[in-house]
Amino acid sequence: MMSKPVLFTGSAVAIITPFKNDTLDFDKLEELIEFQITNGSDAIVICGTTGEVSTLPDQEHVAAVKFAVEKVGHRVPVIAGAGSNHTQHGIELSQAVEAAGADGILSVTPYYNKTTQKGLYEHYRLIAGSVKIPIIIYNVPGRTSLNINPETIRDLSLIDNIVAIKECNFSQVGDIVNLCEKDFTIYSGDDGIVVPMMSLGAQGVISTTANLIPRDFHEMTASYLAGNVEGARKIQLRALNLIKALFIEVSPIPIKAALNLIGMNVGICRLPLVEMSENNLAILKQAMVDYRLI
Repeated sequence: MMSKPVLFTGSAVAIITPFKNDTLDFDKLEELIEFQITNGSDAIVICGTTGEVSTLPDQEHVAAVKFAVEKVGHRVPVIAGAGSNHTQHGIELSQAVEAAGADGILSVTPYYNKTTQKGLYEHYRLIAGSVKIPIIIYNVPGRTSLNINPETIRDLSLIDNIVAIKECNFSQVGDIVNLCEKDFTIYSGDDGIVVPMMSLGAQGVISTTANLIPRDFHEMTASYLAGNVEGARKIQLRALNLIKALFIEVSPIPIKAALNLIGMNVGICRLPLVEMSENNLAILKQAMVDYRLI
């Protein structure tokens, strides 16, 4: 088996999708992309959970990916969310974002209908076989009510273009490291435990919080990778209260509110997501004041 490519190390932003009058605001998306690249984000993940992908029709989804690819212009990798709980739809969407120029795919586990571990393997095997670009599998049991077991991750890691996992189940990271080959990359899917996960072997994070503080997340991961564990730890600890506030309601409600509070004017979420409660908004504002963002 050939050595697997590493799509990125460090901090990738799971970029929000800005809306204006319930339509995708491409001008604002371009502004956000430039903000991220200027402030050190190591990759752009477009149309992920934080990008409200479940509310994007396929045509709009692919248009967002194509736009991001064009505006990024190969300055950093562009990784496109393309998961589905219908394998054939996942194949078609993966092929569409590959054709749109994405450097890689982030593919979430089937949600709602779920499946067995055998079903997970077959789902990903068929998606991987339908495209040539690298795939990051995305294990987020809190969203999907389904866990990819470490043994299944090991089996999937033997497929040539399944190169990495975005892992939200910290309890099994050590098992993944022990079971998989060294060139299979792990990324943290939880902003509050990036440094602990890197201590077990993760190479970075795919982050919601990086929408707001991209420079700090880049520096945290870069410091760790450079051997400055104490510097990384300090950034992680300083950001903890802000991270908690950004997940006080279902994401991406708070991160969009936070970006609006600093004047980014990214719009609101699509239904069924609604604006924050006043009590939680006050907590978010205080966390941002404490972090010296407002």
